[in-house]
Amino acid sequence: MSEQARVRSAYPCTVGVVRETRPGERRVALVPTVVEKLTGRHVRVVVEPGAGIAALIPDEHYTASGASIGDAWSADVVVKVAPPTAREVASLNPGTTLIGFLNPRGDPEAVAGLSTAEVTAFAVEEIPRISRAQSMDALSSQANVAGYKAVLLAAWECTRFFPMLTTAAGTVKPATVLVLGAGVAGLQALATAKRLGGRPTGYDVRPEVAEQVRSVGARWLDLGVEAVGEGGYARELTEDERARQQTELERAIGTFDVVITTALVPGRTAPTLVTEDAVRGMKPGSVVVDLAGETGGNCALTQPGQTVVRHDVTISSPLNLPATMPEHASELYARNVAALLELMLDEQGRWAPDFDDEVVAAACVTRSGSATTGEVR
Repeated sequence: MSEQARVRSAYPCTVGVVRETRPGERRVALVPTVVEKLTGRHVRVVVEPGAGIAALIPDEHYTASGASIGDAWSADVVVKVAPPTAREVASLNPGTTLIGFLNPRGDPEAVAGLSTAEVTAFAVEEIPRISRAQSMDALSSQANVAGYKAVLLAAWECTRFFPMLTTAAGTVKPATVLVLGAGVAGLQALATAKRLGGRPTGYDVRPEVAEQVRSVGARWLDLGVEAVGEGGYARELTEDERARQQTELERAIGTFDVVITTALVPGRTAPTLVTEDAVRGMKPGSVVVDLAGETGGNCALTQPGQTVVRHDVTISSPLNLPATMPEHASELYARNVAALLELMLDEQGRWAPDFDDEVVAAACVTRSGSATTGEVR
């Protein structure tokens, strides 16, 4: 028996962990503790040399966990974080399975490229938000990181203290923080602002999340506008609703020291929540941190990827915040990926995805050289 056949017999499925090449991407798809868990299920894990370096994980940590260092792009299943570049797609063999953030709604041409390459691809952002898929929900795990880091960034840029301070010179009031959007990132931002001693307030067009906002110690801002959508997301507002929301928000925003925006509508440009008039009405030295910059931003004055000062207000729109905390972000993401992998492995460690499973079907964006339909996703 050849060496290749021996390895194939011992390990029915090979998973490849590749090195990220997109600028600023420091995360890695699998970490050693997760690799050890997969190898225990008779899965062979091959790690591209230096794949974990940006996340401060040297190759020897992977080998110690049971992985081998080598050509990860030739594996049966390739796992990564950021959407693949055209060059990376060309590195995939026909019949390979790819798992990662693929942005199928925002970049359908890239999905078409995967289809042409005859790659079966699973987009982690398309995993449905249902109870049995919580452990695979990479969007939520990374949003937690972004929400946390957004508050640290706001505290750094703010000209005022976050906590209340009582000194011999008198008492300083705590900073007031408004978080727009009470999804995972928003709730984490509210909780983090509270931990730092700020006075947080949350707003969302979904009134049912008011109790979640209060549960993390924040106040609820009620503007009288509701827009409940499918899958736990907000729907797009009507013109009348948008006008009413903006009028009320402009009045409210001027009373806060910090505004953090997290509002996204899947597949659409981010809604504008903070107008220029709202920024103009804020106190000098206030801060806006816009987490929706990658889809246009929630602030009318946002410059994606930049920090600017307009009307004496600092407006920061960081891109890919989770990549700035690569150790824990990678650890959380790796657990999500492993849970998805385990769903599609049989008891012998063979690759056997059940495309009738609602999670598998929803995440699959290309299969056997064809793009799946929107209805399938």
